[in-house]
Formats: sequence, C-alpha cells, structure tokens
Amino acid sequence: MRVLHTSDWHLGRAFHRVNMLGAQAGFIGHLVTTVREHAVDAVVVSGDVYDRAVPPLTAVELFDDALHRLAGLGVPTVMISGNHDSARRLGVGAGLIDRAGIHLRTEPAAAGTPVVLSDAHGDVAFYGLPYLEPALVKDEFGVERAGHETVLAAAMDRVRADLVTRAAGTRSVVLAHAFVTGGSPSDSERDITVGGVSAVPAGVFDGVDYVALGHLHGCQTLTERVRYSGSPLAYSFSEADHRKSMWLVDLAADGSVTAERLDCPVPRPLARIRGTLEDLLADPGLARHEDAWVEATLTDPVRPADPMARLAERFPHTLSLVFAPERAPDDPGVSYARRLAGRSDQQIAHDFVAHVRGAGPDERESAVLREAFDAVRADATVREVAR
Repeated sequence: MRVLHTSDWHLGRAFHRVNMLGAQAGFIGHLVTTVREHAVDAVVVSGDVYDRAVPPLTAVELFDDALHRLAGLGVPTVMISGNHDSARRLGVGAGLIDRAGIHLRTEPAAAGTPVVLSDAHGDVAFYGLPYLEPALVKDEFGVERAGHETVLAAAMDRVRADLVTRAAGTRSVVLAHAFVTGGSPSDSERDITVGGVSAVPAGVFDGVDYVALGHLHGCQTLTERVRYSGSPLAYSFSEADHRKSMWLVDLAADGSVTAERLDCPVPRPLARIRGTLEDLLADPGLARHEDAWVEATLTDPVRPADPMARLAERFPHTLSLVFAPERAPDDPGVSYARRLAGRSDQQIAHDFVAHVRGAGPDERESAVLREAFDAVRADATVREVAR
C-alpha cells in the first residue's frame, strides 16, 4: 500500500505579517496532484490542520476545498487533530464525512478503533491518535500521572490490543501528534511541556509497521518506521534550512517500509543574515538573498538610523529585524529578551526565585511550580476549545 504522509498544515497562519493563504492553497493543489501522479492509495494527515482552535473563515473554506478534492480522487484520507486544532470542531460531521472516504479521528476514546483499508496483500489498519493533552485525557486512559508518555503508552496499549484481534498479516499504521525523543524542534511549534517533560521515547510505538508523526515542523527520520513529515511550509525563520516535503511510504506485504521524500512548493526562500548594517548593505555575497524573506540581525554597537527602511532598499522582503550588539552575556546592556532566549517558563521561574531570595526552589517547590504551569496550560487549552 502506498501512503502519502503529511502534517502541520496550519491553515490560517501568517508568516510574520505575510498572509500565507495563497501558499497554503498552492500546497493543497500540489498535494492533490501528487496523490494522482504517484498513484497514492491513502493520505494521512497527522494533526494541526488549522493553526488555532477557531480558525478564520478563509482557512475553513480552504480545508473544505481540500476535503472535496481529496474525496473526488477516490483516495481514502485519514486525519487526526493536533494541539493547535479544536478536536471537537474538527470532528464535527466526521460520521458523514467518513462515507466520502475522509476519516477524521479526533476522539481519544477511539484510539484503538482503526480505519481498515485493503490492498492486494490484505488489510492495513490505520489508528488515529489525536493530540492527547495529558491533564484532559488521563481519566479516559485510566492513568494516575498526567504525562505525555503515560497517556500515549496507554493509547498504544489499546492499539496493540486491537491489532492482535485482526487477521494474521494485517499491517498497521499509527498517526500521532507528539514530541518524540530524537526529534529536532523549531521556533514555530507551540510548547507542550508537561511536568517539565515534553518528549516521549520512540519505543512507545513499538509493535506497528509505520508511525506517521506530526507536531515538529522539520521532516525527519527517527527510525525507519517512525518519521515526521514536517510542515509543508515554513512558519518561522528557524526553519530557513528546512527542506519542506512529504513522505511517500510504500508498505510491503510483509510490513516492511520504504520511504521517499517528495518536495513541497516554496513560495519564497528564507534567509537569516547577520552583521552591521553597513556590512549587510555592501556585502556582494548576500546578493542571492535579495528576493528572499529576510530576518536581519544587526550587530552595530549603537542602533543605526532608519535600519528597516535602509535594509528594504536592498532586501525588499525583509520581515524581521533583530538588534544584537556584540556584548558579553553578563553585560548589563544585554536585553532582557536575549537573557531569557531558549529558557523555559519553568527555568525562568526558578531563576526568579533564586534572584529574590538567594537560593532556587527545592524539590517540593519545583513540583508546585510544575503543577501550576501545567494547570494554567491545560486551562488555556480548555478555554480555547470552548470559545
């Protein structure tokens, strides 16, 4: 069976101040063409179809167009909800849409109930594991501790329990939206840390033939059977070096996997340039970036006059301007934002406690802080979905 694996469309998202709807529509067209030209048997979309729980109407219209075009090809599609989606909204009408060959899997309780498709070699069971917010699904899976690994492991127990009831030789594909150990994140994924831990081991998914992951925006291979497709478009300058693509996966009769990367259209290349303003304006080696979306980091010791306007004369698609004078990290002139760069909320809170009382939090206090951050994040998720 030939499966096309994609994820993280983030319909409705902008790139800085650039509306990406046209580029997203271009990707949908490319997806449909790829399905047709490569004789794809099934499409899997591993979450974050939308960029937020309540997407703009234009994004909903584009999603509707995608569903109609995929259904029109007669090729089954399996989709799960991600941490950016509202599972309840995405799943509205799932029963009816199912009849058109579009299988929306947004309910955690249905993790062990597959979409079963067949080819010349027998059945392939597709199990959809939507994003599992630990605090919200721990009761469903009967786990005491709300953590990503515990709830995913419980969901996979249901998958394996169902799989052993299937006919001998049934192959299996799991769709999951999670941060799996070994994956490389970018700046554009929403933090899903719970209890100080965001990643789960790839071994959680043992026992299935292919795991189609979503959440991380870089296409990557964790094992031959566990892969991220990445997002089809770049959504932050941290993705400037990404090769945006989808996985074309061939699942053989014995469950062995071969995979090929298929490139996605690039609306405009990204470039990150760094140096003093005068150097950036004069350097002939930067000519290749003059038509790119640019993030410029200025290292001038003193902020120059009209930097954005001057940069735009040479790089008309400059979208981001960062000031980072070359200073030692402990220099009092280093900005607060730079001092916090790369630090989690938990680490920042620890630093604050240490600053105000001279010593960081002990183990009990650290646990209280973790619980507070987890509670706030879970509450924010509930509020967003309920809007």
